[in-house]
Amino acid sequence: MDLSNIKMIVSDMDGTLLNSKEQVSHLFFEQFNKLQELGIHFVAASGRQYNSIAQKLHPIKNLITIVGENGGVIKRENKTLLLQTFDPQKVVELIPALRNINNTSIILCGEDTAFIESEDQNFISMFQEYYSAHEIVKDLTTIPHKTPIIKIALYHTVSSEQFIYPSVKKFEETFLLKISGKNWLDISNPTSNKGTAIQFLQKEMNITSEQTMVFGDYLNDLEMLEAAYYSYAMKNAHENVKKTARFITESNTNLGVEKIIQQVIEAKAG
Repeated sequence: MDLSNIKMIVSDMDGTLLNSKEQVSHLFFEQFNKLQELGIHFVAASGRQYNSIAQKLHPIKNLITIVGENGGVIKRENKTLLLQTFDPQKVVELIPALRNINNTSIILCGEDTAFIESEDQNFISMFQEYYSAHEIVKDLTTIPHKTPIIKIALYHTVSSEQFIYPSVKKFEETFLLKISGKNWLDISNPTSNKGTAIQFLQKEMNITSEQTMVFGDYLNDLEMLEAAYYSYAMKNAHENVKKTARFITESNTNLGVEKIIQQVIEAKAG
């Protein structure tokens, strides 16, 4: 395994780069400086909103590429490189069916702002961790014709796989459905995922799959893992992610990403 050829490192955030306190380690920020010196570009790719990712990585946010909303938006130096939006009418027609799913909150994700109609304070407190820029509106169906929507996120209080997926499975021919966490399910355009986002960046930066390293933990990371030869599943990852990845590293609470990055730095340093 020759890690000296790596030119781009891509990491998911929740369950991967972020620890149990939803924080990025001091070690990673130290390693980032070395990655820059070695000419390795870092990409944060998450189901989170761009603003939320940028806050977590604030000291380096203008030095990296950020893939937000599961590939719906790609930004660098706050400039939009790619935006994958829905047909607004399709979103308007979908919302009534989503409202019928019990104990489920709906989030319409725009490029810079997320929209909800829930007034449940417990949900809003939790939701703000992932969507710092948001508005509470009376009727979500009024939003898509005003603002381009790049993703619909659904949150269930117990399990998205058990209680949301069966109700939305019928929409799979029209939309891409991704169970992105224990409580989350994301609805996107069929071509909008982390994998197509990474392939876009590989082409833009003239970087091959063999020069790309990727870390992930959940089902919304599958296409991204397939876009890189050096694909790592976290020890805490979903079993299907472990089956897809070529390699496994330690958990997010045990510096799994940082330990492999250190191997890259040492291999590059010779």
